[in-house]
Amino acid sequence: MNNKNDFTEGSVSKNILRLAIPMTFAQLINILYNIVDRIYIGRIPDASTLALTGIGVTFPIITIIMAFANLFGMGGAPLFSIERGKGNNNSAEEIMGNSFALLIISGILLTILGLIFKRPLLLLLGASENTFAYANNYITIYLLGSVFVMISLGMNSFINSQGFGRVGMMTILLGAIVNIILDPIFIFIFHMGVKGAALATIISQFLSALWVLRFLTGHNTLLRLKRKNFKINLLILKDIITLGLSGFITAITNSIVQMVCNITLQSYGGDLYVGIMTVINSIREIITMPISGIVNGSQPILGYNYGAEKYNRVKSGIKFMSITCIAYTTFIWIILSILPEFFIKIFNNDANLIKFGVPSMHIYFFGFFMMSFQFSGQAVYVALKESKKAIFFSLLRKIIIVVPLTLLLPRMFNLGVNGVFLAEPISNFIGGIACYLTMLLTIWPSLTKKNSLLNHAV
Repeated sequence: MNNKNDFTEGSVSKNILRLAIPMTFAQLINILYNIVDRIYIGRIPDASTLALTGIGVTFPIITIIMAFANLFGMGGAPLFSIERGKGNNNSAEEIMGNSFALLIISGILLTILGLIFKRPLLLLLGASENTFAYANNYITIYLLGSVFVMISLGMNSFINSQGFGRVGMMTILLGAIVNIILDPIFIFIFHMGVKGAALATIISQFLSALWVLRFLTGHNTLLRLKRKNFKINLLILKDIITLGLSGFITAITNSIVQMVCNITLQSYGGDLYVGIMTVINSIREIITMPISGIVNGSQPILGYNYGAEKYNRVKSGIKFMSITCIAYTTFIWIILSILPEFFIKIFNNDANLIKFGVPSMHIYFFGFFMMSFQFSGQAVYVALKESKKAIFFSLLRKIIIVVPLTLLLPRMFNLGVNGVFLAEPISNFIGGIACYLTMLLTIWPSLTKKNSLLNHAV
């Protein structure tokens, strides 16, 4: 088992795919938690569009919860991989234990704060008189399951980081199957509507969390989650937060962008365009899933080889990850351009939503392949502990570029709602090029230099 999970052996691309394929499938299944909810909600009799729009209003809150899972889970996992690559198993286990404790604490605090401030938050996020009740019913129940979300999402990274991609996939598969079964039962048979969708989700996340804990405390894992490591070490906390800030800021800025988009679209286009953005965000979640799988599958390989001083293997991993992401995003952009109605109808059949949603989709996904440069560059920075660069480029694309453009473009050249959708492709081009080019000019030469010094010392 140890030899099998030694990422310094064998083909780099095969090692990445061995993790990326099940992780991609796991990403797909994970998306089903929310996507299946939206598909069913989009078919509630006499209220489908308003209910779907109400759920869309809750996205920023859900994204914030996931942001904290990224902060402590995906912040700890690269450190865990590097220590494992160095052979420091005790240090790796301490990192995992600290991450778990932080996930539990933050999950409880988010539940309390979310329930206290949910009403003003939902109104701020663009809920109208027509959609508030749907948004409130969904998020109230969802918040009660925040701790389960934190454990299943955050700790699953430590399963994948040990090379157990299939087990990590099963974590999500278990919950997704339960969610798919319970959704129609709660929504349509018990007539619970959006409350039923939220209840199905948190029950599913609870089962996923149990699976994660059972594996990480059992005999089949390489490194175990142990109670003695739950005591928070301030030095480890600092390292986890520093490295996890990239994913955290990415998620938080996504939440801010969603909020700004919803408010602006409500002002210029009303509930219909908030609904269109909900559908577009849902489509985006589906189509970016393979990219997330590839970069998340690459990070443990890159981090492990970096810790083991196999710098040429790190460079090979970067090449493979980048080329694969660019090829996929170019292909999916073509598909989206040809079949926009097909993707919209997955969620809603409303004639107006389709009519106005198609041109919005064409604008939003223009040049979609540029996003792969942002994904690839960010993944390298996180895997190799270049946290400051990762944080900067997270902020650059979303806060410095997208948010101002979302507010300004609708007022320019009579663009209106089109300006909101146009902000995304502009940010992909500018942010993607800046992030990846900087990585090539800084990380790549550094790896070459370290490899030369290593060879010279030998």
